[in-house]
Amino acid sequence: MRIALVLLLGLAVAPFASAMDAPATPTPLTAIRLIYYRAHDGVERPAWLLLPAGYHGQKIPLVISPHGRGVDESYNALFWGDLPGEGGFAVINPAGEGRRLHWFSWGAPGQIADLARMPEIVRRNGVDVNRRRIYAIGGSMGGQETLLLLATHPHLLAGAAAFDPDTDMARRYRDFAALPDGKALQRLAREEIGGTPKQVPHAYAVRSPDHYARAIANSGVPLQLFWSSRDRIIRDQIDETNRLAIDIEHDEHHDRDARLWDFHGEWSHTAEMRANRRLPHALARFGLLPWRDVPRLPPAMRGQPV
Repeated sequence: MRIALVLLLGLAVAPFASAMDAPATPTPLTAIRLIYYRAHDGVERPAWLLLPAGYHGQKIPLVISPHGRGVDESYNALFWGDLPGEGGFAVINPAGEGRRLHWFSWGAPGQIADLARMPEIVRRNGVDVNRRRIYAIGGSMGGQETLLLLATHPHLLAGAAAFDPDTDMARRYRDFAALPDGKALQRLAREEIGGTPKQVPHAYAVRSPDHYARAIANSGVPLQLFWSSRDRIIRDQIDETNRLAIDIEHDEHHDRDARLWDFHGEWSHTAEMRANRRLPHALARFGLLPWRDVPRLPPAMRGQPV
């Protein structure tokens, strides 16, 4: 699989990369375009659109990929490497916009509404999006927003994959205290959400995928969940993503025709959402990438679920 060297270098850069700098020199099979959209609050926001090189107007699938907390759309676009060109699909990496903050949207309802508008925004930028093949894939906060998009707009998506997502925003607020920058994160959460979980419990609930477990179970949308027992950012994944998977699987309204893949392993936070790790496997399950193009995992990881 062709992985641009800049992908490997880019993962080492500071997370607050400039949104105006291209995330990578275009890879051999993938072209990149900077586009703009008007967010729910009227602010103009950038997005990186990844397309097969030489795209000439044919109908293609689209992946909506929201970024993680505190990083931007350029950083998120690095994860995709040359995969859009190899699979013949588009990826939109929007900057996002919270209720008050840019990079810490944490599933704001307006942000989720903006994500639901991405197919139309991409179409207005000259891409013939296959309406039956729209997917959402994200990690960490981007995984949280992927799940919220699935829960609130199930008829939009043909599949979704979340890598190490936040699933309980009130729990995340409390758990921030254990992180090195925890007090700053709690302050940002109060600013973005409107207070503490005790002060505005409903505001935290509507940003929490576990609040929508029944809606996800009844959505009919194939879902892949990836979570790690060695995550040092979301340290209680067994009580977050694992619990959500159990709730979905055991819900009496669970649509049994919609496949639920629940993958547990031991990796660092969102490390598997990379073009040379488990991201190609997720794409292949949705038919977005030929299995013959899926790279083998490193030897140390071959005993873990793929």
